[in-house]
Amino acid sequence: MELKRREAMSGDEAVANALALVNPDVVPAYPITPQTIIVERYADYWADGLVDTEFVHVESEHSAMSAAVGAASTGARVFTASASQGIALMYEILFIAAGNRLPIVMAVANRALSAPINIHAELTDQLVTRDTGWISLFGGDAQEAYDQTIMSFAIAEHPKVRLPTMYGIEGFIISHAVEAVEPLNSREVQDFLGEIPQPEWTFRPGNPGAQGLLALPDYYMEIKNQQVEAMANAEVIIPRVFQEFGELTGRYYDTIESFMMEDATYAIVVMGAMSGTVEEAVRILRSRGEKVGMVKIRSFRPFPSEEITQILKDVQGALVLERSLTFGSAATILYTEVATSFVKERRIAPVISSRTLGIGGRDVSLADILEVYNGIKVDVTMNKTSHDWYKVRR
Repeated sequence: MELKRREAMSGDEAVANALALVNPDVVPAYPITPQTIIVERYADYWADGLVDTEFVHVESEHSAMSAAVGAASTGARVFTASASQGIALMYEILFIAAGNRLPIVMAVANRALSAPINIHAELTDQLVTRDTGWISLFGGDAQEAYDQTIMSFAIAEHPKVRLPTMYGIEGFIISHAVEAVEPLNSREVQDFLGEIPQPEWTFRPGNPGAQGLLALPDYYMEIKNQQVEAMANAEVIIPRVFQEFGELTGRYYDTIESFMMEDATYAIVVMGAMSGTVEEAVRILRSRGEKVGMVKIRSFRPFPSEEITQILKDVQGALVLERSLTFGSAATILYTEVATSFVKERRIAPVISSRTLGIGGRDVSLADILEVYNGIKVDVTMNKTSHDWYKVRR
């Protein structure tokens, strides 16, 4: 067996380390907990002359994304990072980045939105951007944070995609937890990414193109439809990038990943860091004779509706675990995507329920997963769905 070099890194440090190998042209940065360490560590590399990035200190997250848009409009390779209220503050500029087809990459250290003030893990800050036109990915540990930093540039910059891409790492659970990471070297990363492709309309000397113009009713729909087509293209390109990265590193990813689902009667559907706990719970339940598996969603936008319906087509029941909030909706965010996928793909759905848990960073233990699992068995027996909050005091 080949022994691979490993280094201890927190999730934030893993992002910064991978980003140093990418060596983007411009990084506009503003600190916000629990993302701060990403740009802080990268600033150290910049100050030490280890990268030749144009590191821009800005006065707010709105300015960070505005600077990212300006830099990417010139054809620069651009990165930024944020979380929570920072994402909310840059919200209007997210639409501009996507509408101008700028392949900006952003790491999000997922954190609850105020009020009340909470600096701990929750996926709502990223999920509320679902209609901005950004590709939206999630990982489950520091290694995935490292790898997604690199892969996100390849996805965003692909000529058939050219959409900004964000990826989430849960605050403190991943951002500050120290884990073993297998690093790459600069040559491997630079060869993997290559030069950023430049469209004709990039703001460069001699280029005749223009961006951000007025689009009246006679053209606006066609322009937005091109974004829809680009997102559809991303459904094809993302798996290709994952495959190429796997061939380079031996670490293979997919838009949706299953664990022990081959003969499963029940499934637990999850996204983000909770997947590690769920995987261990599935092992324990299997040892007790329970036919249960896990479905881990990595790509939220574009959402892999065909793949998830294929994986879940033979189960009797599925339980969606939600670390996010929506108010006044018919159902929770991730559940809605899973359930409506069966309508889109014209498949008969199993009993699908959801549990909201882990909000604001509340711990989700192995015992918690084992307990909520029993709920889906009850729902299948009664042929009904349920959408409850788990372990909330009333």
